[in-house]
Amino acid sequence: MADRQPGDEESSSEVLKRIENVILEIITHLAKDEAPTLVLPNRSSWDNVSFDSAIGLQMSSTSAVRTIRSDCPKTATTFSQILKILSVTYTLVQSNSYATKRDIYYNHPQLFGSQKIVDRIVDDVSCMLKIPRRSLRVLATSKGLISGDLCYMEEDGTRINCHSNSAAVAVSSNIAGIRNIVSSAKFILVVEKDATFQRLLQDDFCTKLSPLIMITGKGFPDVNSRLMVRKLWDVLHVPVFTLVDADPHGIEIMCIYKYGSLAMSFEAQSLTIPNVMWLGLLPSDLERLQVPRNALIPLTKADENKLNSLLKRPYVTAQPEWLKEMMLMQKNRVKAEIQSLAAIGPDFLTSIYLPNKLRFGGWL
Repeated sequence: MADRQPGDEESSSEVLKRIENVILEIITHLAKDEAPTLVLPNRSSWDNVSFDSAIGLQMSSTSAVRTIRSDCPKTATTFSQILKILSVTYTLVQSNSYATKRDIYYNHPQLFGSQKIVDRIVDDVSCMLKIPRRSLRVLATSKGLISGDLCYMEEDGTRINCHSNSAAVAVSSNIAGIRNIVSSAKFILVVEKDATFQRLLQDDFCTKLSPLIMITGKGFPDVNSRLMVRKLWDVLHVPVFTLVDADPHGIEIMCIYKYGSLAMSFEAQSLTIPNVMWLGLLPSDLERLQVPRNALIPLTKADENKLNSLLKRPYVTAQPEWLKEMMLMQKNRVKAEIQSLAAIGPDFLTSIYLPNKLRFGGWL
């Protein structure tokens, strides 16, 4: 998929052809009285991933694969689940209609057992066919929220206005269908947590520093939130800043927006935002601002393991300043949530911290 441009989709005829090729291979095995098998790229193996500073983590090979056998008790159920997803997506593409992963699960609860299994199988099929999920006509329910200087039109013609000061708009479930984007935003602020996002809304942050766009994936971002940020970046060509907790989890979330994730590396070109910048909360800010000790939290063993894992990621050396911040966190062995800034002052985050950071960088 390395030659696909961001936002490109496969034609319906190409999608149908690739599904048909999989089914034909299965029929060929059966005709020979052989047990059919499916070979999937291993989406959890770093052996399948390379790093490109302009793209992020991308699937570069299929040296690590998973073989799903129809005659093996351990994989037979997965084999049938994959066939069902192929059947459902084939029908969706033929009829030019859409279904959510939730729809698929509730139509076949006994086969899949849980929503998470549907999520995983859909992504496995997308990766196996080398086709973006949106081209399979399967949509995911969005959990993200967006607010600020932004208007756009949904595929069904609904006009969306994100200018409201008190309420945010749910991120669309069909990012590919969004058109007629209108915005004067000077930058996009990606906020890690919903609690911080809501606080910024309450403080009328978008109006105070207007024009800007603010979005949250409510923690670990769903694919639609990532697609939305990427689409806005492609269209508006403005800086993208992240506001995350000064802890390993927050850093990983920021890295997912910038470099992508291991599991979705096969769709890196449409999901990553290479120019993402770490606005805060920085580990060095904790010292510089003299955040009270009682607002700091010692790193847990799980935090230390996550931090060590991040330091080994292939993209760390591409960001020496980020590496410096992570090393400082490792040295001090403390973390802090964005809300810790309230220990300095109740409106310190919105009235002083963020405006000063943006002004210092020349973005205001």
